Amino acid sequence: MGFHDLVLLFCSAWCVFYVGSCSAQLQSSQTQVLLQLKKHLEYPKQLEIWRDRWTDLCSISSSGQVNVTCKDNFVTELTILGDKPTKGRDFDGFANPNQTLSESFSMESFVATLARLTSLRVLSLVSLGMWGPLPDRIHRLYALEHLDLSSNYLYGSIPPKICTMVNLQTLRLGDNFFNGTISSLFSSSNNLTVLSLKSNRLKGPFPLSIPSVITLTEIDMSCNQISGRLQDLTDLSSLEQLDLRENRLDSKLPAMPKGLISLFLSRNSFSGEIPEHYGQLDRLQKLDVSFNSLTGTAPAELFSLPNISYLNLASNMLNGPLHNHLRCSSQLRFVDISYNRLVGDLPSSLSTKSENRVVKSDGNCLSGSVQHQHAVSYCTETHAKKKSYRVGIFVGLIVGILAIIVVLALTIVITCKRYFPWGVSEQHLLHKTVQDSSYAAGISSELLTNARYVSEAAKLGREDLPTCRSYSLEELKEATNNFDNSTFMGENIYGKLYRGKLESGIQVVIRSLPLSKKYSIRNFKLRLDLLAKLRHPHLVSLLGHCMDGAVGENNEANVFLIYEYVSNGTFQTYLSGDSPGKVFNWSERLSVLINIAKAVHFLHTGMIPGFFKNRLKTNNILLNENWMAKLSDYGLSVISEETDASGVKGESPDSWQMKMLEDDVYSFGFILLEALVGPSLSAKSEVNVLNVMASFNSQDGWKQIVDPVVQATCSKESLLVVISITNKCISSESWSRPSIEDVLWNLQYASQIQATPDGDQRI
Repeated sequence: MGFHDLVLLFCSAWCVFYVGSCSAQLQSSQTQVLLQLKKHLEYPKQLEIWRDRWTDLCSISSSGQVNVTCKDNFVTELTILGDKPTKGRDFDGFANPNQTLSESFSMESFVATLARLTSLRVLSLVSLGMWGPLPDRIHRLYALEHLDLSSNYLYGSIPPKICTMVNLQTLRLGDNFFNGTISSLFSSSNNLTVLSLKSNRLKGPFPLSIPSVITLTEIDMSCNQISGRLQDLTDLSSLEQLDLRENRLDSKLPAMPKGLISLFLSRNSFSGEIPEHYGQLDRLQKLDVSFNSLTGTAPAELFSLPNISYLNLASNMLNGPLHNHLRCSSQLRFVDISYNRLVGDLPSSLSTKSENRVVKSDGNCLSGSVQHQHAVSYCTETHAKKKSYRVGIFVGLIVGILAIIVVLALTIVITCKRYFPWGVSEQHLLHKTVQDSSYAAGISSELLTNARYVSEAAKLGREDLPTCRSYSLEELKEATNNFDNSTFMGENIYGKLYRGKLESGIQVVIRSLPLSKKYSIRNFKLRLDLLAKLRHPHLVSLLGHCMDGAVGENNEANVFLIYEYVSNGTFQTYLSGDSPGKVFNWSERLSVLINIAKAVHFLHTGMIPGFFKNRLKTNNILLNENWMAKLSDYGLSVISEETDASGVKGESPDSWQMKMLEDDVYSFGFILLEALVGPSLSAKSEVNVLNVMASFNSQDGWKQIVDPVVQATCSKESLLVVISITNKCISSESWSRPSIEDVLWNLQYASQIQATPDGDQRI
């Protein structure tokens, strides 16, 4: 019996140990994500211990630089401390081989991969040389409680969607190059306790929403360019540390919560007197309000606060005498009252010989044996001149403002006479159409006139092409040999296409379409200018236009649109197998889909208002000499006679083909479907399409319908990601369809999976 008991005990212990060790091991997909992150970070030496996908990353003992914590087969904590320089950094927004990761690093792709660690609670990636804007999709890490990306090279605005991360308790983004505003970044639903945005280039006012985040215990926004008024912070009852040094705040000192321990407000432009209630902050240990414009007397209560150890009032305009019987706290070790306008005797409690305390008092008008002081007249005269000085400034400001108003008025009058000789604005012209011109495009006239680029999107413009301009009909006839039949390329609902060559040698495609009778000439040109602003690497660029005849004069009036020529045909041709030689494998199809998703995302968000209903189809996807995809026939609803999709002959407004053309995400779903299945679905019935989707949803049913080329060149996980997003795009319920941003994110993730070593494992 004793032997059997021992065997039983050994087996039980082995099972407990085995189960415990297995529970700490990662799922293969989680290991794969970590290895992808290693690749994104360009194989830093700190991650050499992550050898391959067979390494148990959870069991590696934590070091001071790398730590991976796992629970239930998922990563819950990831810490990587790099060795990139944190001081003396010079960054202009581009990769620097001595400081940042290489030019090929993409913060967008890195965060897309990171977001697959959905159980992550602690994330610390410090001094790794990461650079670029922080993508909004960081909010997908919804379980995150602690986020530290400090000491990198992140710039742009802090993503607004961070405020939706309700579990986040610690946010550290200090020592980066963020340069946006932070006015609406937080809300009362946040549970933040620590907020550190120090040493960036943040601008604008101090966030009005901060006082509503009552859980905050520490705020550090020092060394930025935050300006304006600092509001009452007494509602932050848990706040212990507030550091706003080296900003541009210029209000009076606001009320502070009673529990404050450290308060640093130096090197701003605060004015007025130090509030009396600062002398009642009994927990306060450190107070620094130096290098401001504070006036009045130095409150005696500050020196005697029970816990005060550091008090810096230097370089202000404090005046008057210090209290003769000033009492200092026994904890006080450092006092700086230098370079103010103080007069009288230095109290004995502030003698540099007393109680092991450092006291600095230079640059005042103190009497007695205190050294390095001004004459008393220096402090009293400065104080007396203040009123007359302010009056002079006030008068000067009034005169200056009046002069500016006069100059502006003259400028406006001259400009109006020069550019609007008939007194008719472009805004008025847009409203003065035969019918409301917004009907065809789904855009109001006011928005059309005021359309503008989103600043970030404007950076994507094409600099390799000439700017859009007006061409004469003679120039186009010369480019096409008088529109010879040999230059004719085809025709669709938007008119005829001709291939031509401009005098400059640039090959172009010229589209001829009838001028809409709904618009005046100037109104129509405004709409063409709006189209011309749409420049993106994955859009076929509009290079110019030509007006031939006046609107409404006869039925032959045309407009010619001149586009860049894209040489390698349509994506549909290669999917259908009609073009010999080139066969698109899965990685190449993903590249095309990602390019077009980026183009559609730009059309939706790159300009205000966005361009929707772009009639997306695979035969509108063109391929250049480098096989890079470009979208054509976008945005033409702005100038077309079409008022809705039912303008297509032989189709009812409710048919699924028409729905496909009305909704960009829905129609993009069919592009995805064609990339998966192969032949075009444009001629198939709705029943057949539904059957295809049903096959996708059945276990292994997709194997019967997915293009053999795709199956032979894809990894299963990558393929299933695309099948999933395709199903969502073609949902019959429009409200359940994803945004184009979500589509792009999933495609990029599928591409990353395909690019990994495991991606070579075929179905």
